[in-house]
Amino acid sequence: MKKINVEGIKISVIDNNNQDYLSLTDMIKAKDGGFFIADWLRNRNTVEFLGIWESINNPNFNYGEFASIKNRAGLNNYKISVKEWAEKTKAIGLKATAGRYGATFAHKDIAFEFGMWISPKFKLYLIKEFQRLKDEEEFRIKTGWDVKRMLSKINYHIHTDAIKSYLLPPKISLNNATFVYANEADVLNVALFGLTAKEWREKNEDKVGNIRDYALVEQLVVLVNLESLNAQMIIEGLPQNIRLEKLNRIAIVQIKALIHNPTIKKLQKL
Repeated sequence: MKKINVEGIKISVIDNNNQDYLSLTDMIKAKDGGFFIADWLRNRNTVEFLGIWESINNPNFNYGEFASIKNRAGLNNYKISVKEWAEKTKAIGLKATAGRYGATFAHKDIAFEFGMWISPKFKLYLIKEFQRLKDEEEFRIKTGWDVKRMLSKINYHIHTDAIKSYLLPPKISLNNATFVYANEADVLNVALFGLTAKEWREKNEDKVGNIRDYALVEQLVVLVNLESLNAQMIIEGLPQNIRLEKLNRIAIVQIKALIHNPTIKKLQKL
């Protein structure tokens, strides 16, 4: 979760299936008087806008339920919650989270429209601050400031060189060599994450990237250490099952030691 500041209001931004969603619950704090998300949602213009957005972006949108809601929108006795809207129409543009810190989130397109209901000025600053956030993210990636990627690459060559020198038999085919490298990468994955790269992909089909892209900073710091240790164990001739058991024990100890490390907390903010 990220935050942007719009006229003194901190607004949460989350990733939902690789799309940015903004907190309407946070945004509404900028509105004077008794204005609620349900008031906005019962407005006929709002319903028409949401229907058009869903028709463009959501192939599973329930047009029958939408027509029924649209016919009643704006009537004095009509009211609908975000949860009801999503359940009845199978909408994806609005998302209500439950729990103590529950909130209503909207796709950025819809959030910008909601911002206009607060004030034209608020909407313009909202778009400006959101774009600043995206520009910063793009800048970090382009300039190589992505901490996770940096940490995961630190000892890459040490690890692969040790595999090449001590695990690959002579005159091995390229296909077999690739298999050995992948196999050793999964030794580290299992030791640290408890599952192989393939197992992670099967459980996270909706995500882009790999298991290490979604690792915590603490995990990636330990991964760097495990790469060096595994390379040394390979050089010493330890069999894979022994190395896996040792690496797993080391990972547990190191993760525990890093949980409250102040330097790690600084890296998490980058």
